[in-house]
Amino acid sequence: MAGSTIKTVHDIFQSMEYGPAAASTYATAQAWLDHHSRSLGLFIDGKFVRPADRQSCFVADSKGSNVCSTVCAVEDDVSQCASSAVNGYKAWGDLTCHQRAKALLRLVSVLGQHGQCVSELCELCGASCSPSTLVRLLQYYSSWAQLRDTLITNWTPLGVVAVVVSDDCSLYSLMLKVLPALAMGNSVIVVPGRSNAPPVLLLAQLFVAAGLPPGALNVLTGSDVSLGAKVAQSPSISYVTYSGNKQDGVMLCKATAGMGVPVSVSPCIGATCPFIIFESADIDSAVDGVIETAFKKKREVHWVLCVQESVLGSVVARLKLRMAGMKCVALQRDEDRVLVDAAVQEAQQQGATLVQSSAAPPSGAQYPPTVLCGAAPSSPFVVSPSPGPLLPLMTFRSNTEAVTLGNHSPHGQAASIWTEDLTLALETAKSLSVGSVWVNSHSVSDPCLPVSGHKDSGTCTDGGQEGLYQFLRPPSSSSPPPPRSSPVSMDYSKFGTAASPAIIPDDSHAASAPQSYLQFVGGKACKSASGSSVAVQSPGGNKVLAYCPDGGRKDVRNAVEAAVKVQPGWMKKSPSARAQSLFSLAKGLEAKRRDMAASISAQTGVTMDEAEKELELSISRLSDWAAYCDKIQGGVPPVPQSGSALSLPEALGVVGVVLPDKNPLLSMVTLLGSAIATGNAVIMVPSQKHPLPALAFIQVLQASDLPAGLVNIVTGGRDQLTVALANHSVIKAIWYWGSAEGCQYLQYTCTSPLKTLRLFCQKDEEGKDGGNDWTQSQSSFLEEMWRNAVQWKSVWFPTA
Repeated sequence: MAGSTIKTVHDIFQSMEYGPAAASTYATAQAWLDHHSRSLGLFIDGKFVRPADRQSCFVADSKGSNVCSTVCAVEDDVSQCASSAVNGYKAWGDLTCHQRAKALLRLVSVLGQHGQCVSELCELCGASCSPSTLVRLLQYYSSWAQLRDTLITNWTPLGVVAVVVSDDCSLYSLMLKVLPALAMGNSVIVVPGRSNAPPVLLLAQLFVAAGLPPGALNVLTGSDVSLGAKVAQSPSISYVTYSGNKQDGVMLCKATAGMGVPVSVSPCIGATCPFIIFESADIDSAVDGVIETAFKKKREVHWVLCVQESVLGSVVARLKLRMAGMKCVALQRDEDRVLVDAAVQEAQQQGATLVQSSAAPPSGAQYPPTVLCGAAPSSPFVVSPSPGPLLPLMTFRSNTEAVTLGNHSPHGQAASIWTEDLTLALETAKSLSVGSVWVNSHSVSDPCLPVSGHKDSGTCTDGGQEGLYQFLRPPSSSSPPPPRSSPVSMDYSKFGTAASPAIIPDDSHAASAPQSYLQFVGGKACKSASGSSVAVQSPGGNKVLAYCPDGGRKDVRNAVEAAVKVQPGWMKKSPSARAQSLFSLAKGLEAKRRDMAASISAQTGVTMDEAEKELELSISRLSDWAAYCDKIQGGVPPVPQSGSALSLPEALGVVGVVLPDKNPLLSMVTLLGSAIATGNAVIMVPSQKHPLPALAFIQVLQASDLPAGLVNIVTGGRDQLTVALANHSVIKAIWYWGSAEGCQYLQYTCTSPLKTLRLFCQKDEEGKDGGNDWTQSQSSFLEEMWRNAVQWKSVWFPTA
């Protein structure tokens, strides 16, 4: 018919557009909000509470209209909530595993009754999360609640857990923290962002209706993430976990520094992720995936398209075809339009060409989907992407170059690989430093998959059995809860800057003069870069036993450079090859038995019999780690969707270790073995009080077959070297035994980039080191050490 505007099936397939969405009235959600007078209170002790004289925050929908208001909690509310959570923990923890599992499963049927209200409220507030996704989370973690004591024997819940999220965090990311914490028997205080506060309050009400004891789940709302820091100040809180954008996460870490509460961060918003298309890919499917993830889904991450040069023309041609006629995408704020225009203008000035669905309107909070072809990895619009539907496109020639491009970002959240070559897919997935890899797919998630934030994308593992351990305390005493304390008033810029004690020449004869030791960097015994030394005192402090190098920032830098060169090759070695090296190290230690025992006795003042016992335990501990190398290697989790998945434990990279005073040799080989058995390289700072056993161990390292630079020992002032480790961007994790000031400094400083921290406050004058019993032989002791030395990656393979 002439002039007809009706589209044929062929036209629809050519444009690949979605049909018109049905208008939603949100009637059920509006009714629930009206029932609460559109003014939602706090959820404490199983009921809504609205204290008087509290400020309010307004929640707006996507069009900027006010949906409802929430209460801004103050310190009195935090105190009341913490008290309720303690009582809730006792009631929830006293239930059997079966009873907790029944309560979580009961919520599935409750969601079936009120799923429409949950769905509409999520959509209305911009915190989209389908009820089916929540049902999957509940089913998975209710099963773990049932099997906790069977499969995770003797591990106990932490107590009260605080879950803090930013305004732009999804409800799924929040519940991925809340449900495993509850399943393991903890009580939870949720501090939601502004957009997901109404759905979380509704879910808390449904949890209580399903049988959760009052106080087991509490919700405190506020204006920003600073409320999370106020919650962390409560002595009842055992653990704080955060999810959202990195800026709020960094602010939370700094605000909680020195409080004595562990804080983990999962920045799931704003990361830059590679979308890699190889020449062996199904180009049509890959381009459809690009359009879907970059322009049609809510963007929690920024994608960068990496295309092999041989298929660049085909990909660009199909992009133009798929994008033709696509509608403009609404920006979140009017101010974002200025940032988008600036990024596009800058890209064109640098030689990039545009592929757009239509011409950009002259103004307004809308912009057409745009591909910036010819981007460079160092371009500002690639490194710091602007908001809006902009997709940088880069090219590569070889597989190695593709991995280099994919790892160029400081983030390590996810990657999407498109190829029909399975060998290439596996090789690339293992080489990318990201937590999730999707092969010929994108944005697939399931709670059964363990995912760790690599590089600057997190300090904990979520999902799978591995994600449960952050909410549990091991049966061994290796990780006692840190004593709660108030932050020390300190000048962070001056920490670790005190000069070492001066060494004054004495009149001793050469034959009786104290021995001078060397440190171990890059496989060589050497002096410190400063050329200075520090005196090692006898146990009574009345005699100089030896002199050791006074290392500093340059020594740490040299050690890290050596470690970075050798660590990738060591990680790729087979587990059996690493095991042989560790067995060889144990034999070398046994060959130096007499010298090592004498060093322990002279340094610590224990008898030779006691020194011999520590040495024997050290040899046995290295043999344990050698045997451990090839025993735990991930698995194939059962996924509910069509496809297969792998969960792979990987090395952290370069680990800095500030060693404790107690059992100087046994503690050193325990931490050294856990690090290198899993593929890491280490920079070790011996105990400032008892460094001689570590320095004597250098002879064992020199005679071993470990690659030069894998293990480095730098001696000197503990605070000075702690600062050097904290400020080095390559070091991924720091394990620290030291002062309260040092713990606070690391919590405050290790945020850019994020570092995984294990902090133990020891009291030097009493000879304590945070309660660690290094002589214990429980299997959970080694298991905990192993879990702290790895990060997890999930790889998803779809099937027809």
